[in-house]
Amino acid sequence: MSLAETFPEITKRNEPLAPYTHLKIGGPAEFLIQPRSVDELRSVLTTCQTQQVPVRMLGGGNNLLVRDDPVPGAVVQLTAPAFTMIEWDGKRITAGGGGPLFDLIAFSVRQGLTGLETLVGLRGTVGGSVRCNVGDRSGEIGQGVRQVTVLTETGKVQVRTQEELNFSEHQSDIDEPVILNVVFELEKAPAAAVLKRMRKAWILRKAAEPLSFQAAVRLFRNPPAQTAATLIDRAGMTKARVNNAELSERNSNYVVAHPGTTATDILQLADRVRTRVRERTGVDLDRELHVW
Repeated sequence: MSLAETFPEITKRNEPLAPYTHLKIGGPAEFLIQPRSVDELRSVLTTCQTQQVPVRMLGGGNNLLVRDDPVPGAVVQLTAPAFTMIEWDGKRITAGGGGPLFDLIAFSVRQGLTGLETLVGLRGTVGGSVRCNVGDRSGEIGQGVRQVTVLTETGKVQVRTQEELNFSEHQSDIDEPVILNVVFELEKAPAAAVLKRMRKAWILRKAAEPLSFQAAVRLFRNPPAQTAATLIDRAGMTKARVNNAELSERNSNYVVAHPGTTATDILQLADRVRTRVRERTGVDLDRELHVW
């Protein structure tokens, strides 16, 4: 039996993935599956493993480029309440891995908790943000993480404590396919002060990014002690363009997908930029954008 026949209530066949990504481009998924519970998710993963069906986890689609061709296998998205809940016991926050990062930040600010407010404006899910340890000079999300509950490829639930986790710049050692929930321990602070810091972080971040109405994503990780945008400008690639894909004039490390842009346009532009930067500066940029 196909996945659509095994899980008919939660599976969409040949579902276009463009609406699920920030860039709004890309081909369809052979199967898009949206489980409603952990048990249902476990059943999906074990069935895919038994049938040797490749599985990809879809978060907020914010640093994802889906190629123009169909995506084979199962694409699993965790948007049900079981994966997006946020709870606070008076000391720690437990947040579902599939929930938006912004919802977690807003919740913590309302509770007068500090530690996440400077991450405002960063798109993505809680799980994806923790896996990539998002943040900047003002702080990283991993600093507040005390526990992560994951689901392995074989459907086993495992709890990893703070001592078992390793975070570094824009990465972690969490390699299990699913982050079910994350426990944060944050400090209490005057709500007005936390809100003020959040507003300041929002203004600073948005001033350095493409305009909010543009479909744009970061291309490369920043190398040590310098920024990818500076290297791109130094290499003479400011506002470089391939068809309808163009580097942002506000930050050269962002690619803007104008109407009609294809995934091929973005990949060709990224390759040209990376090659030119390597030739002109000797730095080989590491692509931050995930490609399916």
